[in-house]
Amino acid sequence: MYDSRISYCRVTELEITEISPLTEKERSLLEMHSVLNVFNVLRGELTLIGLTVAGNPDLLKESLALVDQMIRNLSEPGAALTSAQNVDLHAATINGDIEALLVARPDMRNHPEVVESLGNLVSVFAILRVRAQELLARMKVPGQWVEHAIPALRQNFLDVFSAIEKNSHGRYRIIYNAAFKRPPDYYVDFKIESVDGERLWMPPVFQDVMRDLIANARKYTAPGGKIIAALGASAEALFFFIEDTGRGIPAAELRQVVEFGKRATNVGAVRTMGGGFGLTKAFLVAKQFGGRFWIGSELGVGTRVRIEIPRPTTAMA
Repeated sequence: MYDSRISYCRVTELEITEISPLTEKERSLLEMHSVLNVFNVLRGELTLIGLTVAGNPDLLKESLALVDQMIRNLSEPGAALTSAQNVDLHAATINGDIEALLVARPDMRNHPEVVESLGNLVSVFAILRVRAQELLARMKVPGQWVEHAIPALRQNFLDVFSAIEKNSHGRYRIIYNAAFKRPPDYYVDFKIESVDGERLWMPPVFQDVMRDLIANARKYTAPGGKIIAALGASAEALFFFIEDTGRGIPAAELRQVVEFGKRATNVGAVRTMGGGFGLTKAFLVAKQFGGRFWIGSELGVGTRVRIEIPRPTTAMA
């Protein structure tokens, strides 16, 4: 299904077939990786509100402590699931903390940066609720393939791109039509296709994989760059392709960056909300479902990741 002619960059791909074994704690963090990213965004917005309102990044200390505890919980499966079940309670606690601050400083309620952060928090909490529902649902039936309506699935990922854009606080836009691209914008070519064009089957956890790899592509590509992301399903397999025009990975480090917690040596200065294991999760999910994983990159040119997972021969109802 893969056609190299669609690529922006011409790189030699390396198939990864094994990585170092993970501990139970590391596996829990992988399972919760997409939630970790959202928690880190939440922490950033709370810090920004504190700085804007009173010049103190630790002003909302109770809420920050709650977020930090939820992040620590991610390494313990039981505690992580409890946090997922209580996401609405945690959101209410944080919103109450913010409201108390703004009651004390009513002059700051309509400050543009505060208004923007409050709007971003609405999106963050909405995403957290979705992630929590996904986690709880797939814990009940691990390994199951689920039917997805393509329009709804596509909208889920457009919402992800929208959240990424909002979190930039105006530093860049993400656009899907090159005719409207300005120099600082990211141009994203995003497609989902299947045999009937209306639905496809995939493991629910694969949405996490796609989100993580999309976030990585944006993170390591400077504004103005291009990203291709494509999901395709045939009668035999599920295919995912993502490629960026970012900084690339040193050739000698391609195997290393798929290991848990490892990043390339040329990205140390990049601000990141993740834990350094998006590629690890992508590889292990591919392997879990009997699939294959390839990565290719060139410094200053870009990076490509491809995944192919065979569709089960048994019924997926």
